Amino acid sequence: MSIRVLIVIPCLNEAEHLQGLAEALLPAARRLNGAILIADGGSTDGTREIAARLAEKDPAVLVLDNPKRIQSAAINLAVARHGADFDYMIRIDAHGTYPDDYCERLVEEALLTGADSVVVAMQTVGFTPFQKATAYAQNSKLGNGGAKHRLGAASHWADHGHHALMRISAFKAIGGYDEIFSHNEDAEFDYRFRQAGYRIWMTDRTSMVYYPRAKVGPLFRQYFAYGRGRARNVLKHRAWPSLRQLLPLAVAPVAVGALLAVVSWLAVVPVVLWAVACIGYGMWMALGQKNPYGPLAAISAMVMHFAWSAGFWRELLTTRNRRVAP
Repeated sequence: MSIRVLIVIPCLNEAEHLQGLAEALLPAARRLNGAILIADGGSTDGTREIAARLAEKDPAVLVLDNPKRIQSAAINLAVARHGADFDYMIRIDAHGTYPDDYCERLVEEALLTGADSVVVAMQTVGFTPFQKATAYAQNSKLGNGGAKHRLGAASHWADHGHHALMRISAFKAIGGYDEIFSHNEDAEFDYRFRQAGYRIWMTDRTSMVYYPRAKVGPLFRQYFAYGRGRARNVLKHRAWPSLRQLLPLAVAPVAVGALLAVVSWLAVVPVVLWAVACIGYGMWMALGQKNPYGPLAAISAMVMHFAWSAGFWRELLTTRNRRVAP
């Protein structure tokens, strides 16, 4: 029996990347008896027109409107509408770059291991100075806390990783993504996936390249949303973050606590120690690894730490307040 693969690209305002990405994936879609499905969340920058032209030119390209806009809803809708015709689904980030054999390697790993999901490591690359610094931070323990899907590791059975391939029957069996989650939906999914007895394989045979936010504002908003998503996971499953995630959780409270310096100068000590530790690590990266972006990477990491922590506590406290309100 031949394997059929549905390659799904959720997107919103990705006119700069979509055409090149879809054209690069088309040969793999043909080799895998598959199709590329572009799920657009209401783009206004020409993405929808590009998708329509691609679909008109090649019957292997499908287009779907995603009225809920978020990625989790896009994947769910794609599988609901077209999943019955395919064995596996591959999730593609429109803001990334993939090796030519990416899809084939994922399918090979799934068939070889019997895994229900194959996840990959994600290497972050930047172009502008701030983007390069952010990429440097996200690829380091300062920014990722040692996450294996950020650092890369030898192939192994995993609890979580960057979502790549999933067996459609397994995806459907647990109800797909929880659309309450605009961010962190992958970690929440993997928790339920493992609880249901399905297996996740992290492969070192392929990986993808991701391009981070190029400005402070978008980076802050992204990580604030990640923090909120992680808090929702805690509230839903009572699954508290690991130690590497617990440490950044303290950042927002100690930063707010620094306001008490008007009462006692000791209140500012924790936030100063955190800042010194981050900047010191950045200087060490600059000197030890001869990377001039080390100090700026420390600033990017501090933005990520604070935003993630603030988002987590905002969601946790807001939800608790709603529950106790009369």
